Amino acid sequence: MERGNFILRKLGFAVLTLGAVMVFNFVLFRILPGDPIKLIIHSPRMTREAQERIRVTFGLDKPVWFDGERLKAGDVLGSLDSQFTAYLRNLLRGDLGISFASRRDVSQVLAERVWRTVVLVLGGNVIAIVLGIILGLLAAWRRGTRLDTAVLLGALFTWALPTFFLGIILLVLARGHLPVGGMATPGLKPEDGLVYWLDVGKHLILPTLTMAIVYTSEFILIMRSGVMEVLAEDYILTAKAKGLSTFRILRDHALKNAMLPMVTIIALTLGYTVGGAIQVETVFSWPGLGRLMYEAVQKRDYPVLQGTFLLLAVSVILANLLADLLYSVLDPRVKAE
Repeated sequence: MERGNFILRKLGFAVLTLGAVMVFNFVLFRILPGDPIKLIIHSPRMTREAQERIRVTFGLDKPVWFDGERLKAGDVLGSLDSQFTAYLRNLLRGDLGISFASRRDVSQVLAERVWRTVVLVLGGNVIAIVLGIILGLLAAWRRGTRLDTAVLLGALFTWALPTFFLGIILLVLARGHLPVGGMATPGLKPEDGLVYWLDVGKHLILPTLTMAIVYTSEFILIMRSGVMEVLAEDYILTAKAKGLSTFRILRDHALKNAMLPMVTIIALTLGYTVGGAIQVETVFSWPGLGRLMYEAVQKRDYPVLQGTFLLLAVSVILANLLADLLYSVLDPRVKAE
């Protein structure tokens, strides 16, 4: 019963957060300066009537929140015919709208890009988590030694570097040795099979390495702190008194208990990783969601911005929900709080 209440409470909070994100998602991109219609129209000779037809096509002729004139006239239902209600109605139907710039369904645009960002984020995070856990564990075990100092200084240095700046440094250093932009060499297509995917893998090295270096430092610091706290516990002293080897103490006692805060920080880092992906994809011209969002901001493409932001927000909410549920399994005391 207690576990069920805990799960329901977390699910309810996730739903409320999602509702707030949906409203914020609508408001955020409409406070940007500039008229999207003027960015859509490339011909200076287009008549005002043609411009208005385009505005009607994309629903930009309607009031943002509600029609004040209809409300004053007593037409309450008619006053609700607005951009906001159309936005909510389309979301409930799974319709993310039509891109202002490409005139394509936003769902199709996102489907083409999302797997590219997933590969980049997943690859960078897996490398960062593995290296962070190993180096953090070694630094805590050899606390006060040159190894600990080197790992700590390296982590603090890379953590202080802006993601885009590190990407530019790697781009300059790798020029002539590795591909520095795009997803594949011009002329290669998926139909080329293994040759194409190997080429994509080469283009993925630098952006993945950039993300891994930046986020490894955070995992090192958290892991080092957690392991040092665990190593100070009495049961570690008892394990040493029993004659257990250092490897068994670190594996069976220190690592397991120090992983509790790591579970939370891995989920929370997902949001920062997504933000970093925007910078990395822009620096290396990687055609993922981050690059798509950057281009959509320049074009005031509201539907694409809303769809991208909503997709990223939902992924972060789900990651945090999963972290809460997993944390409650690893540490049953959480349910009692």
